[in-house]
Amino acid sequence: MTDALKRLSDEGVAIWLDDLSRKRITSGNLAELIDQSHVVGVTTNPAIFQKAISGGEGYEQQLTDLATRKVTVDEALRMITTADVRDAADILRPVYDRTDGQDGRVSIEVDPRLAHDTAATIAEAKQLAWLVDRPNTLIKIPATKAGLPAITEVIGKGISVNVTLIFSLERYREVMDAYVAGLEKAKAAGLDLSLIHSVASFFVSRVDTEIDKRLDAVGTDEAKALKGKAALANARLAYEAYEEVFSSDRWTALERAGANKQRALWASTGVKDPAYKDTLYVDDLVAPNTVNTMPEATLEATADHGSITGDTVRGTYEQARAELDAVAKLGISYDDVVQLLEDEGVEKFEASWNDLLKSTEAELQRLAPTEA
Repeated sequence: MTDALKRLSDEGVAIWLDDLSRKRITSGNLAELIDQSHVVGVTTNPAIFQKAISGGEGYEQQLTDLATRKVTVDEALRMITTADVRDAADILRPVYDRTDGQDGRVSIEVDPRLAHDTAATIAEAKQLAWLVDRPNTLIKIPATKAGLPAITEVIGKGISVNVTLIFSLERYREVMDAYVAGLEKAKAAGLDLSLIHSVASFFVSRVDTEIDKRLDAVGTDEAKALKGKAALANARLAYEAYEEVFSSDRWTALERAGANKQRALWASTGVKDPAYKDTLYVDDLVAPNTVNTMPEATLEATADHGSITGDTVRGTYEQARAELDAVAKLGISYDDVVQLLEDEGVEKFEASWNDLLKSTEAELQRLAPTEA
């Protein structure tokens, strides 16, 4: 069942699970996925925690204790989520040690309500790193305009970062620049660069969802022939940019000082359109030194019938450019699409977080001890 997953790992793609819950931790399921399905990392986001905690299983005792202490709902939520991330990090610690810190990572996101506030994002990232207190944590910072200087500052303090919600090639280059600038600050401060790691989460399926919708609106045969191609083209050109940045003279100076490349991470790799093969964004995004974070359904589909045939990214750049150019010639604005997706991404995570705050507050009230 896991031959395809092994082949994927052998090609240099780290397999991370895009999900976490207390039940997954306490049941031994996460440990089993690490042992049997080549999973070497975990990513979380507000939507994942909203689903896990609202499901309730495994959280009642901690919620009861928090209600008894009369903590605020914001504090309660941070205590719950950091506990899950800490426990998952402990389970993944052997992978972290075996890979010299490259994998065995668990990501936790700053409060999505802070996505447009640089100073608050920096403060929250420092707080989360302190709360989880595990070397194999990645703090997720969104790639908004306000997030870019926060990335530089947080990396400069020696905190490893997962940059999330990247949709555009221009923004991705800005993210890599923010990472390199952060490493330069860390180096100037005398920090050990070899201990700082980062991934850049480039979102995939949502690009097809939005562009396919616009191609359907155009309605021509030419437009229909381009459906399902934009997301892969976008991601492949992102990898071209990665190769360029991490072979530059500026980068080489940092690499000599022990710095690690910021790996491209393919996020949002669950297929949204049932017309597409369910392993599309795995099979067709195989490249060395990348990460693919998969929902469990995609992980299982890849294990069952994934087609891993080697590198499917390098050598595709001209074709990828031609496909995006063809979309643009139909009047579909790339800049408009990627900005819309970034805005929607922040809004969706904020909505999930607000839903989670409401449901957690209700649980705290339900479990609060009655006054004598």
